[in-house]
Amino acid sequence: MTSPKGLLDPSEAVIVFIDHQPMTLFGVHSHDPQTVVNNTVALAETARLFNVPVVYSTVARKALGGDLIPGLREVFPDQEIIDRSWINAWEDPRLKEAVLATGRRQIVIAGLWTEMCVAFPVISALEEGREVFVVADASGGASSESHHTAMDRMVAKGAVPVTTQVVLGEFQRDWARQDSYLGARSIAQRYFGNWGQVLDYYAQTTTDQDASTSNH
Repeated sequence: MTSPKGLLDPSEAVIVFIDHQPMTLFGVHSHDPQTVVNNTVALAETARLFNVPVVYSTVARKALGGDLIPGLREVFPDQEIIDRSWINAWEDPRLKEAVLATGRRQIVIAGLWTEMCVAFPVISALEEGREVFVVADASGGASSESHHTAMDRMVAKGAVPVTTQVVLGEFQRDWARQDSYLGARSIAQRYFGNWGQVLDYYAQTTTDQDASTSNH
């Protein structure tokens, strides 16, 4: 099995969104559903900011599951949605081919529900020697126990657990990166509560200090 090679790199990552649909969201009881929605959209916006390819997948979209949750579809409106019957998305050749076609070695996965539609493809990809990261707070399970048990199972197999904030931080890596700083700060301000407030406060104090210096 390939061991993880450190921090996430936006030039090496692909993000896979699995079954973020009304039907599956109704069944999430491990997290506040609105928090899962916010984190999922924030993760997609992070991918867009750093030019990271994404794969969107749904299950039984027309027959039962519904379309992608509001907000997620709008981030990449032209992105193909791979609709499946397979519970294990990695067993759908179209999804697997879409992920591997990106040529990215770091596979980042978030989805609903953690215990099945996330855990199954994560474990399958790990068994092939892939490097897999699981975004815990943009995923959710039928209960807190099922979510955490699934996370433990994936970690035991070699997956790396991360949160949405961690993905943004590892992609940005250096606040001096001006090409993405304002975009990263905007995502943090809109979705990440205390961290966003810290960045906003820092921006205010920096502006105040600059103004004070210019007045002397």
